[in-house]
Amino acid sequence: MHPSCLAVDELLRDCQVRSDRRSGPGGQHRNKVETAIIIVHRPTGILAEANERRSQLDNRRVALWRLRLALAVRHRTADSGLQASVLWRSRAKQRRISVAAEHEDFPALLAEAMDRLLLAEYSVPECAAFFDVAASQLVKLLKQWPQALTQINAARLDRGLHKLT
Repeated sequence: MHPSCLAVDELLRDCQVRSDRRSGPGGQHRNKVETAIIIVHRPTGILAEANERRSQLDNRRVALWRLRLALAVRHRTADSGLQASVLWRSRAKQRRISVAAEHEDFPALLAEAMDRLLLAEYSVPECAAFFDVAASQLVKLLKQWPQALTQINAARLDRGLHKLT
């Protein structure tokens, strides 16, 4: 299972979480209290942090969200499942995928799409057929997170395929 799909408790077991102080706007509370949160996923070394809020709890939530997205984009698993996950099947209806980039399911769906694209040698039609969605819907999902589209396009160009727009 891709780490971005794990429950919070499971994901945090594989992470080092630390707090730190950061300077900037926010006054005395921000400058004297360790409200910044840095999370490192030990198996991959992928790091995420948040420090823009005055609450350590809020920053922890944001850092965890950023970690899930970073894992989804930068970490590939070689899971060769025979069908799309239950989550994908619940989100794919009438050849459309319905999820906003801000939704908690987004990192897991993005990771699964990117893993499948790798297995399909970055063939969008082949990957879309696997998920039973239109190719344009798969590209639309990738476009919701520009870092994902950039990475997929770089891999496609390396293989002599055209960029997705």
